[in-house]
Amino acid sequence: MKLTLLCAFFWLSLTGFSQDNEKSFLQKAKSDLIRDFNNGRNEFWIVFKEQADVSEAKNLKTKKEKGEYVFQKLTETARRVQAPFISLLNNKGVDFQAFWIANAISIKGDIALAKELSAYPEVKELLPNTRFRVEEPIDPSYENVARQDATSVYAIEWGLTKVNAPQVWAMGYKGQGVVVGGQDTGYEFDNLCLETQYRGYTGFNPDHNFNWHDAIHTTGSNCGANSPMPCDDNNHGTHTMGTMVGDDGAGNQIGMAPMAKWIGARNMNAGVGTPSTYNECWQWFLAPTDLNNQNPTPSKAPDVINNSWGCDAAEGCNSTNYSTMETAISNLRAAGVVVVCSAGNDGPNCNTVNGPPAHFDESFTVGSTTSSDAISSFSSRGNVNVDGSNRIKPDVCAPGSNIRSCIPGGSFASYSGTSMAGPHVVGAVALLISAKPSLAGQVDTIESILEKTAVHITSTQTCNGTAPSVYPNNTVGYGRINILAAVNYALSSTTSIDNANPVSKGITVYPTPAIDDLFAIIENAKDVVSQVEIFNPTGQLVLNESILMNYHSLDIPIHALNGGVYMYSIKTGDRTYNGKFIKK
Repeated sequence: MKLTLLCAFFWLSLTGFSQDNEKSFLQKAKSDLIRDFNNGRNEFWIVFKEQADVSEAKNLKTKKEKGEYVFQKLTETARRVQAPFISLLNNKGVDFQAFWIANAISIKGDIALAKELSAYPEVKELLPNTRFRVEEPIDPSYENVARQDATSVYAIEWGLTKVNAPQVWAMGYKGQGVVVGGQDTGYEFDNLCLETQYRGYTGFNPDHNFNWHDAIHTTGSNCGANSPMPCDDNNHGTHTMGTMVGDDGAGNQIGMAPMAKWIGARNMNAGVGTPSTYNECWQWFLAPTDLNNQNPTPSKAPDVINNSWGCDAAEGCNSTNYSTMETAISNLRAAGVVVVCSAGNDGPNCNTVNGPPAHFDESFTVGSTTSSDAISSFSSRGNVNVDGSNRIKPDVCAPGSNIRSCIPGGSFASYSGTSMAGPHVVGAVALLISAKPSLAGQVDTIESILEKTAVHITSTQTCNGTAPSVYPNNTVGYGRINILAAVNYALSSTTSIDNANPVSKGITVYPTPAIDDLFAIIENAKDVVSQVEIFNPTGQLVLNESILMNYHSLDIPIHALNGGVYMYSIKTGDRTYNGKFIKK
């Protein structure tokens, strides 16, 4: 690092820049960007110190309210802060792209411009526009299973059966009224498995306004640039969307939520993208636009987005250039959108959830399992040490080994990878919202329900001190999703999950493991009656009592419960607390 900076100082001095500007640039520019300039690349980001405060969105009840509030806050902040910089760049004739999903501007310019911009106090940092790559599917032989190339199987795929999706369909919930989004290599919208589920489908002339966005603005693949209709140049995107909503009407039931609608964006050119293309897609999802990129409309945002892609470390991605994407995901969550991300295919070692977007705290990160409910050997493990957080990842797991879905041209193929697992979770979110529409926009609650009802699949691997018998752990997270248990939990719960996110702070529950009594201490509450519900791992209500709080403490009798893991939901006044405990 010292050698890099010394070389940078020497190189900058040759350009004739003042010593003060050199200091400002070197303080704000990441080392990778300096390296890029040395290598002749002229593309970078400026990120502003002021970012919109959207924290009040949590107090809004509906997804529509959240989306409109967040959109207004983000665009107002960006418009005000960026105005003088946009004027400067226009006067210089510089090619740039302004963003509001994170208050930042992507610029094609040389080091002289980068140095000039770094001198402004409003600019927090300068980042490289590093390339990113799709998480390529793992060859099924990696898991010792045969690849299926048959064009038709006429059956429900094993992954859907494993997570109990057919039982949820039988209850009448197939994703009705829910919109899923995907940013990937693109999508074949007129594929028989996806056509009628496309939100732009009209029967004759599809309407791609507000339903499709192409963030690839240069040629290089068979989709060209700025494609006016959904196009897939890699197969990957179409395959993932098939697992979310696919059904050809002839018996090929490959999708978790076959009656949900989908919209899509292309963020990669033949499998390669940049932070600009990813952020452009996330921005579009928060407020979809027409094909002319006009009339952004947050009410048309999807309920959940699939992200089956990740950073290629060999292309220079590191913890110094993640900030714009992390901000984008945080703002999407505030707007009521669940952001599902594949964990990556770098297992089986620990600490392999090591890049964006999977490693972000705000991402709902998904590992992969096999048909025998074992963790897939390729599935990335935690904990996350790339940013020093040491957070547990993944959050949950889902089927990802040998997953059969549609690909362009009317064919089917089986791929393996966490890219195949993530779409199962996206479909699960759609089924959950279709069963309980008031969950739309309640990101924390949706994720909490999927975690609480996950199946605790076994593993022998201990990563960074989290034993496989403890959940969540760094191998499987909370476990493999069980959408039937999740739906039953949501439908049987009498708590206020309809109108508010569960509150996890302000409560202490002990002991765990507990024997005869469970105690809960709740801050800022005393001498009131609390409604206590306890659910078993399958989502069945096993205790429902009104208990008078003694000052700040509740004494919950659990002596009649069998040993095992349970979920509690405690409603005190207008607040609901959800969590998990163990009964000996």
